[in-house]
Amino acid sequence: MVLISQPVVMAAFSPLVGKLSDKIEPRVVASIGMGFSAAGLFLFTFIDPDTNFGFINTGLMLPGFGFALFTSPHTNAVMRAIVKRFYSAGSAIFGAMRLIGQMLSMGITMVLFWLSIGSARITPEYCPLFLTSLRTAFIIFATLCVGGIFALLTRGKAR
Repeated sequence: MVLISQPVVMAAFSPLVGKLSDKIEPRVVASIGMGFSAAGLFLFTFIDPDTNFGFINTGLMLPGFGFALFTSPHTNAVMRAIVKRFYSAGSAIFGAMRLIGQMLSMGITMVLFWLSIGSARITPEYCPLFLTSLRTAFIIFATLCVGGIFALLTRGKAR
């Protein structure tokens, strides 16, 4: 039940944002979405063993809303930049890049876990080290999101 809040928020807002990105410059809407994602990730840097469900739920809903604001406008802008005859290849490359990003984020997270915990099992005695590595990962990814905001804002207009 904890993990359902993020995709529910994303599913609820994505259709509305798709229409919004047809009216407002996609890079602006996507940048705002990236800001919400960064805020949610940064919020998780304060997680500790006593963190309550409301805090976690809010932390998940912020990136969910951010992803909703980011995904449709970003896809819109990328696909508009592709010549029609290359839509299928462009879509495939776009999907591959998304999966590569997901794999890299998991790789970075696993390296951080390995650096702080090593090959030990995650047991209560390793909880402080686990949380430290988790916080570090959230700081890294929130920082990357902030960098992404600037990258989005500096790219050319989609229209």
